[in-house]
Amino acid sequence: MTDQPPARPNPYGWAEPVPDAEVQRALVVTAHPDDADFGAAGTLAGWVAAGVEVTLLLCTRGEQGGFDDTPREQMPAIREREQQAASAELGVTDVRFLDGWSDGWLEPSWELQRAVVEVIRQVRPQRVLTQSPQRLYQRLQASHPDHLAAGEATVRAVYPAAENRFAWPELLEQGLEPWKVTELWLMGHPELPHAVDITDRFDRKVAALTAHTSQTGHQGAGLEEMLRGWNAGNAALAGLPEGRLAELFAVSRLN
Repeated sequence: MTDQPPARPNPYGWAEPVPDAEVQRALVVTAHPDDADFGAAGTLAGWVAAGVEVTLLLCTRGEQGGFDDTPREQMPAIREREQQAASAELGVTDVRFLDGWSDGWLEPSWELQRAVVEVIRQVRPQRVLTQSPQRLYQRLQASHPDHLAAGEATVRAVYPAAENRFAWPELLEQGLEPWKVTELWLMGHPELPHAVDITDRFDRKVAALTAHTSQTGHQGAGLEEMLRGWNAGNAALAGLPEGRLAELFAVSRLN
């Protein structure tokens, strides 16, 4: 079971998550390769260890990313391979990429929402994790416009479209019946009351992000130091003992 820190004050009315043991399937939707690994790698490794089947859905292949002169036409294939390798470090084997959307130009269009709904109905997850559609002005990098778009499209897909049989009725003709998601997790949100202790899985988070060589290779040993600082700061905010590391989320329960 995922490690849980002591209960924290929650003045905003966010829900407590369903215990991992009660979740069979989870869907993670992000804009780019490496987004889920930066925000939730330790948590995802914990879900897999608890027996949750995790599917990762990428809206783009992140072709605008990178810090060298790699030809842009090669970047989608490079980043797809890197994400597959990173996910393998966490035990996630179902990694999917949408076609037709470009890094840097993602919008929460009806077409993108439909694509996410289609995957929700295929996977039938009790839990969906995505990026916050609300901009975080205190740390703007967490609110890349593509992150906001992926989050907004996913939130709209979770409710009401995925459970509404009159939304895209052609999906019914494909045998994709409506599906009700039980809970929605957000990362990079301005309010993050739920902490997951990842101390014992931090090495797997580092391994996953190291696999994204085109994005993190230039940092060398500084990558682990940076991640440790971030996650130690999260743990301190959550009231965990010194030396612990955590990832933070907001959780919404759907009635």
